[in-house]
Amino acid sequence: MSDHGFIRKFISGFFRFFIILLFFFIVPLNSLSSTESEMLYLDSLAKRLIKDGFDEKQIQELFRRPEVRFDTRGVSLFSVHQEAKLNYGQFLSSSNIEKARQYMMQHQTALQMAERMYGVEKEVITAIMLVETRLGTYLGGSSILNSLSTMAALSDPESRDFIWNKMSKTSDHTRSQFNSWSDRKTDWAYNELKAFITYTQQEAMDPLSISGSYAGALGICQFMPSNVLKIARDGNLDGRINLFDHSDAIASIANYLKVYGWGPGLDRDKQYQVLLRYNYSKPYADTLIDIAQLLKG
Repeated sequence: MSDHGFIRKFISGFFRFFIILLFFFIVPLNSLSSTESEMLYLDSLAKRLIKDGFDEKQIQELFRRPEVRFDTRGVSLFSVHQEAKLNYGQFLSSSNIEKARQYMMQHQTALQMAERMYGVEKEVITAIMLVETRLGTYLGGSSILNSLSTMAALSDPESRDFIWNKMSKTSDHTRSQFNSWSDRKTDWAYNELKAFITYTQQEAMDPLSISGSYAGALGICQFMPSNVLKIARDGNLDGRINLFDHSDAIASIANYLKVYGWGPGLDRDKQYQVLLRYNYSKPYADTLIDIAQLLKG
């Protein structure tokens, strides 16, 4: 290439770079389309993850996939979630108890192994399965990546404004209540997002293939990603931790309860205190104990 050709190419490339740079400085965010703004905020979140040590190429490829988007509906539901208003009595019906007994027969080997290894009764493990995911038949329909990314992005004021504007028409919250909730949840969600991405990388899973609750819990046992990394166990000994596998989920529940103090001979009050560590809801813990007693009877 001649010197003149090189100079022309350099000037042309510099001009394109200058125009792009000028666009970001001149074009206000409120003139961008909703999709363009969302992509910009997600890109900011991706850069934060890269800064915290994640592989740049992998994160950029992940967050540029068209399936990645803000889940404002899930955030709206989570922000008004109230455990006390849930109908836990439904799980004590004769039909649900019978389904739980059938589950115990079907997964007898995994349950007995978990009981021997961790000292947690099979009836208690099954009770958690019943309440959390109806014995693995309802796992939640929210993208874990999108749910956690949306909440993690709330730390950025512009992202928070954008998300609030999208959900405010259907939310029962005032803006002040939403801000207070966001302040409590955003750092927690970012840490859970990091744990989720780490888990999917370790297990060679596609992050966008995993659905769960709008809070970010996943699997038959509904673990948050940070607990997957710390507490989940390989129940079927295949070398992987897959909480959509019943054996792994059973072993993981048992280990979780053991970590938080479960052991043989606990009275109801101590059982209750341990179960609150799984889900801090008094009706939830009471229901689990009642289900376990019915299964033992």
